Formats: sequence, structure tokens, C-alpha cells
Amino acid sequence: MKTLRCLFVPLVLAICACQKDYYGIPEVFVNEVFSLNEYHQLVAAGGYATSARGGVAGILVYNTGNGIVAFDRCSTVNPEKRCAVEVDSTGIIIVDPCSEAKFDIRNGMPSKAPAERPLKPYEVRWEGNIIRVLN
Repeated sequence: MKTLRCLFVPLVLAICACQKDYYGIPEVFVNEVFSLNEYHQLVAAGGYATSARGGVAGILVYNTGNGIVAFDRCSTVNPEKRCAVEVDSTGIIIVDPCSEAKFDIRNGMPSKAPAERPLKPYEVRWEGNIIRVLN
């Protein structure tokens, strides 16, 4: 019985680690740091930064003027493709280059089909000169 328990617990943990959530994005551990020395554009409202590291397809961080929001850059349209969204030239629209879906940078909500689900948000903590993105 003890042997079965030793095999069962790791199996359950492995299955849970690979599950997808409402956004269709796999659950991954996120703990990324954005230094305001490096990403100085985040100090001002409307400033944003993207990173290829962290999350499933990278992280996007945006200063709404009322706080900082962060999203996984993995598009919720065909998330299995792990297509990293990009901010367009206006600085307020996020575009999935694989499907041409569009999202609002302020809240990650879909604004053009085929997007139906918002981008996956992450928790943000502003700690002095550091912005920490985590889940």
C-alpha cells in the first residue's frame, strides 16, 4: 500500500502541473522581476514592457495609470501553438500574429475575433524599484 501511495502522489502532481485553466494556458510557475532601472518606461502611465522569459510565451507588463497589470504573452487563441502576442504601434492594442486576434492592453480583454477569452493575467507586486510578476 505504501508503494502505491509513493507512486500515486507524484502522478497526481504531474497531472495537475500540466492542467490548463480557464484561459487554456498551461499552469507554469511565474516569478519574474522587472527593474525600473532597466524598464524605465513602466514608470509612466501607458508604458509597457515585454519579456520572452517567464510564463508560457513570455510576460507583458503595462502601467494603466492606476497600477501595473501583467499578462502571459501566450495567446488564448490556439494556446497550444504558444504564439507570443505583441503590442502594436498604437501601444494600446495587443495582437496575436498567428491568428490576427486583438486584445486590449489595459485589461487583456479580446477586442477582435477570433479571440474569445482574455489574456491570462498574473499577480503584480510593486516593491520599490522592482515590479514582481507572479502567480
